[in-house]
This record gives sequence, C-alpha cells and structure tokens, in this order.
Amino acid sequence: MEIIQLLRELSQASGVSGYEDQVRDVARKAFASYCDSLRTDALGNLIAFKKGAPVGGAPSRSIMLAAHMDEIGLMVTGLEEGFIRFTRVGGVDIRTILGQEVIVHGKRPLLGIVGSRPPHVLGPGEDEKPVPLENLFIDVGLPAEQVKTLVQVGDLITLRRDFLELAEGYVSGKAFDDRVGVASLALTMEALSSVRHEWDVFVVATSQEEVGLRGAITSAYGVAPDIAIAVDVGFGMQQGVSETEAIAMDGGPAIAKGPNVHPLMHERLVALAKDNELPHQVEILPGPSGTDAWAIQVAREGIPTALLSIPLRYMHTSVETVCTRDIQRTARLMTLFISTLSEDFAIRLGL
Repeated sequence: MEIIQLLRELSQASGVSGYEDQVRDVARKAFASYCDSLRTDALGNLIAFKKGAPVGGAPSRSIMLAAHMDEIGLMVTGLEEGFIRFTRVGGVDIRTILGQEVIVHGKRPLLGIVGSRPPHVLGPGEDEKPVPLENLFIDVGLPAEQVKTLVQVGDLITLRRDFLELAEGYVSGKAFDDRVGVASLALTMEALSSVRHEWDVFVVATSQEEVGLRGAITSAYGVAPDIAIAVDVGFGMQQGVSETEAIAMDGGPAIAKGPNVHPLMHERLVALAKDNELPHQVEILPGPSGTDAWAIQVAREGIPTALLSIPLRYMHTSVETVCTRDIQRTARLMTLFISTLSEDFAIRLGL
C-alpha cells in the first residue's frame, strides 16, 4: 500500500463530523481488499471484519481497532449582502482561520476565502488580538442574489489545503487528526493478510469523534469486542510545548499508560515493541484521554482497551504535520499484537 497516496486521498476528502460520506468512501477503498466483509452502521461508522483462525477448541475471540475519520469544520449561519457568516463544528482554532481558503458545500462547491476588516480600520488594540469569530466572514466572489441561490444556512464548509510532502518522510495537510490513524488501520489490515492470527479482527473508521466520541460509543456497543485498540494523534514535540506535554516526532507510536488503558494491554504492547526493536514511547494519561479509547473502554460491561498516539504537530489547524514512519510503526505494532493473541491472554484479562 502506497502510504503517501493514501494519506493524500484521506486528507483531501471532505468529512466534517456527521457528514463523513466522502472520506468513508476513501477508507472503504483502502480496506476492501483485505477484509472478509465491510459495512456501514446507522451512525456512519465503517466496519471491516477479518476472520481469525482459533487453535483447537479455543473459543472465538475478537479485537476492535478504531480510528476516527471525521474532521473539524465550519457551518453556515447566515448570509449578509453576499458574505457568509459561519460557526464551528468541532474544535477549529479560530486563531488560524483568517486568510484561509475554504470550500462552501452549497448546491455546488464554491471556493472562498475567510476575511475580516483590514487592520487599518480597527480600533485601538484590536489589531493585536485574534479576530473574534463573529467578525469573520467568507467571500466566494459572487453577487448577493447568486449567493442566496447557491448557499443556505446549515451548509457545510471545509478548509481547503493541498497535501504537502516535506523533507525526510514528513507530510502536512488538513484532517490528519485522525486520518493518519485510519491510514494505520489500512496498513495493519494489509499486513494481516499475510499473517496468521487466531482472533477475529474488527477495524472501525469511526464517525463524529470531534463532537463527542459518538461513533466509538455506538460501534463498540454493536461490535462488542473482547478487547480494543484506539489509534489517535498526540501532541508532537514543537516550539512552545513542554516535554511533559508532547511526544517525539519520528519516535514511533506513543503507548498510553493511565486509567483509560488496561495495564496488561499496555504491558504487552511495550514488550512487543522492545522485543522487535520497534521505536516507541510511553505517554502518561492520568485522566480521560478524550479519544475513542475512553468511549470504547466503558461500552457495555467494559472492554480492556489500549491507546496508541501518532505524534502530530499543529493539531486542529489545516497544516497538521506527521512523519510517515510513525504511521508505519503504529501499524507494525498492531500487527505484532494481533498475531500473538491467544486464549491465554484472554484468560489473563479475565475474559
């Protein structure tokens, strides 16, 4: 699987929370060749299934891998003399919005830019602060009457950003949170196609994570796996972020440790990484992780869960940046983990 092309297609697809149709199609194409079945549930989660091969009379066990495919975005709230007012869907960083290119998904896609009053006409001190959301607008370059015909309140708006290949395996683009996680799931499925594994594998590209972990809640309840691994992004080391808050870029997946993660799951992932000389790091999460892992962990009567974080810089902007090697290492670790699962591990977990 060519990771750069997959990331490009995932990043540039539209998929604001609750409206993931386009990116789900990209994920479906990436998963299709490596699974036994593929379906979409009522909340828009894409669920791939790969049958395992239990040894002897061992019971059928299953693991769920999850990464969210939705992205933060904008939504039209009003029209004013040809200009478009908007609000946020998810945690868009308003500090980074001014001057951005966008696509307004009206009756037809419209290219636009986010503008505001020029600094020359601002009051004292206003030019030294981020422009408030209510003072921003989108200009699509059309007369007011034509805008009214093509755009209505509730239409979605996505940030427009070209995928960039930087140096030394680094790439930048929009919606890498968490399309890079989805890419790692696809790479894992590809690897498992040539590896024997005892446990059934459910691979889920979840919906609506950015507005409340909703896809993880419903898919975990529906799939009801024995155990699960969630993959998301973590704060990559950069200027202005302390070492205690960040994880190293090109350092491999961060294996979370804390109450959101089952201790035996963490222990096994770390041991496998060490035994196979796979670059990795440990991320301390003393409270709720804010990821799909939390929702999965507390589904039904509880599911032993682990969390892997792919280092990412500039989170919730349109220039999120990752190292492709970290995505590949994350997939490699999940493949190793799944290939070694047995009934003995289920018994250790008390399943």
